[in-house]
Amino acid sequence: MSDTEKRILILGVGNILFTDEGFGVRIVEELDQKYEFSSNVTLVDGGTLGLKLMGPIMDSDYLILVDIVLNEGQPGDIFRLLGQDLNKACSFVNSLHQTDLLDTLAHCKLIGDVPDDVVLYGIEPVDYKEMSASLTPELEAKLPEVMEVVLKEVEAAGGTYAFRTEKNPAMEKIYVPRDSSKNS
Repeated sequence: MSDTEKRILILGVGNILFTDEGFGVRIVEELDQKYEFSSNVTLVDGGTLGLKLMGPIMDSDYLILVDIVLNEGQPGDIFRLLGQDLNKACSFVNSLHQTDLLDTLAHCKLIGDVPDDVVLYGIEPVDYKEMSASLTPELEAKLPEVMEVVLKEVEAAGGTYAFRTEKNPAMEKIYVPRDSSKNS
């Protein structure tokens, strides 16, 4: 990576044990399994780690968050949120991790090391309360579309990617795979 390249972080957050709440994590898993990225792009499964994500966030110049949001849309609606819109969408009370995410970004800002660019790709959930490792069928069907917009954001920020082949397989193991049997 050259000194002029932006350090891009794709951060998927959410709890994979509560249906659509794990959507952001599932996006990062899918991207890692299907694509190899340039050296200036890092993918992180942020789960519900909250303040433990400060290091990766502060080490980036361009932060692409992926998560569910309650943004007064219809289930499956996709939003690209910045600034105050991002804060509003991330501040809902029923989430198992959102307050931690806002607190984490606020702590990074207090320290003075927040990425220049922060964008959230959020999707309106169908169900984020039922305990299940499956996404709802509606959000399962949206995985390719959200992956596509994230890949376009990576390109716009100066990153590149290529499809994985048997010569460059993904090294990350997925410990709690999506259970798609519920969706059939």
